[in-house]
Amino acid sequence: MEYIAQFYNLRVVLNYADTFLQGIWATLWLSAVCLVLSIALGVLLAGLRMSKTGLLWRPAAAYIQFIRATPLLVQIYLVYYGLPELFGNVGILTETVSGIIALTLHTTPYMAEIIRSGIQSVDPGQHEAATALGLKRHQRMVLIILPQAFANVIPTLLGQTAVLIKDTSLLSLIAVFELMRAGLTVMHENVMPNEGLLTVAVCYLLIYAGMLVLSNVVQRRLHGGRYQPA
Repeated sequence: MEYIAQFYNLRVVLNYADTFLQGIWATLWLSAVCLVLSIALGVLLAGLRMSKTGLLWRPAAAYIQFIRATPLLVQIYLVYYGLPELFGNVGILTETVSGIIALTLHTTPYMAEIIRSGIQSVDPGQHEAATALGLKRHQRMVLIILPQAFANVIPTLLGQTAVLIKDTSLLSLIAVFELMRAGLTVMHENVMPNEGLLTVAVCYLLIYAGMLVLSNVVQRRLHGGRYQPA
């Protein structure tokens, strides 16, 4: 027990319980905002990517490839240091706003590709039936195609959401307070890296476990009795 106390002092962690709870809350609401924005922009980007017009799909494809080819940390720094220069360096972007923009720009292409695959998975007969009913193109997409597309890719969207939640840890490098920043606070104030970082790891594990349970429930609802969890 003495060895365990030297390796991981639970009393110190409990003293910072409020800090970790604030970090968890910040991580969750940051992730929620980025998730909503990235899905909304992802639908638009998926539409551009599926366009037959080169002036639309080529820039969309280039943006997707750029995001995939560059590290998230580089993208965060580009937004944090680069965007203020575009606005005359007047300080209108806080660290939190910069972090939300960077994470949204990073997550949107992944969401777009997931949504695009969902749209392509919809039976072509659904398009034909909607056309026969006299629905316009945007009505077919909003009322018929997108609901089915999202139903087909909900598990994948939840998986990407779990990745987004973990990616928020990089925002600590631009002084955004979230779960990772809470752990760093404990580490720096007490010189106890085990207490700070192991607690952060456990918190992320619990969040991921919650996402996994949610994913399994959704898949079970979508597939009925045929669903067998991995």
